[in-house]
Amino acid sequence: METTTMKLISGGVCAAKGFKANGIHVGVRKSKSGKKDVALIYSEVPAHAAAVYTTNLVKGAPLKVTKRHLADGIAQAVICNSGNANTCNANGIEVAEEMSDLVGRELGINPHDVVVASTGVIGQPLDISPIRNNIHTLAAGLTADAAGSGDAAQAIMTTDTVKKEFAVQFELDGKVCTLGGIGKGSGMIHPNMATMLVFLTTDAAISADLLRTALGMDVRKTFNMLSVDGDTSTNDMVVLMANGLAGNTEVTNPRSAEFQTFMKALNTLTIQLCRVIAGDGEGATKLLECHVKGADSPDIAKVAAKSVITSSLVKAAMFGSDANWGRVLCALGYCGADLDVGTIDVSFQSEAGRVDVCKDGAGIPFSEDEAKKVLSEKEIDILVSLGDGDYTATAWGCDLTYDYVKINGDYRT
Repeated sequence: METTTMKLISGGVCAAKGFKANGIHVGVRKSKSGKKDVALIYSEVPAHAAAVYTTNLVKGAPLKVTKRHLADGIAQAVICNSGNANTCNANGIEVAEEMSDLVGRELGINPHDVVVASTGVIGQPLDISPIRNNIHTLAAGLTADAAGSGDAAQAIMTTDTVKKEFAVQFELDGKVCTLGGIGKGSGMIHPNMATMLVFLTTDAAISADLLRTALGMDVRKTFNMLSVDGDTSTNDMVVLMANGLAGNTEVTNPRSAEFQTFMKALNTLTIQLCRVIAGDGEGATKLLECHVKGADSPDIAKVAAKSVITSSLVKAAMFGSDANWGRVLCALGYCGADLDVGTIDVSFQSEAGRVDVCKDGAGIPFSEDEAKKVLSEKEIDILVSLGDGDYTATAWGCDLTYDYVKINGDYRT
């Protein structure tokens, strides 16, 4: 039986062996502050790669190019710009292809092994010249230390207010392995995959087929359970690269203990990213987690948790620290699952304590003052029990504030 000590470490996408990263300002963004706007991630050797993409029918040109490039399950680099989505542009495909060609020539790798991503304003032409003029500087600055991951994490940010990067260390076949990741996402975040940009790297050796299986299974429990504002973006995706440099025997059996360990490590990492993305929602002041238990099936648990976390009325109540449990019950009632309302319990919990507000589908006496204290914290758990079923689910979101409207009222300017 595979046993391992799993721990969070620093280093982001550079924590795994053989990966380097960098992020610089080239001028895609016209910001006078010189904010970094192009990121590059590089594996010293070709890596197995898997990805999941936005379900929006309007897809950015970089996604279309990346899908073609990853058809063989191999990638060696990622280039991503912020400030312009390269979506709905007549020459979008050509621009995305040139981005991969530039990386290929500069790093001496096959351009078809380059993942291309863009994020920012939709419908504005992307001028490739700032990237073309600075690709040498971007590549020359690649580094395997934590600063490289941090620079890349900054370069992919749009309305994000904090960098999003984590790494986890574990063991496979007696070898120390690492999974690292960076992400961006603050607005246009809504289930179902994908609704942000996330780049994951690992030095574990795992087959391309199992890598796709692992990512597909994980996102159903993590990124597909994440919502900020109900809008699914046109550009976003999650990419996972595995270069095998940790030296473990390649994981090929989906029933093996090694695969379960890899899945646990992946889930540990992606939950951390889900939490920070939700907590950094545009204008948000609070991270919300909805924990559903007692469901009769996994799908019912997921649907119920998603419905609560995406409800604008629930989100607004959390902003106001208002224990309006009726809004939670309302969201459960329209979620589409066959629920017995007479068995639903609701509680709110935070570092300030816990308050039970609903029992068997009806309100119960509680202290409004205590509830206000619980809901005034930065992280709030919405606890829902549906009955005596065996299934659970967790969804992540944030409160809905005045600033969300302000940010999106003049996003293009």
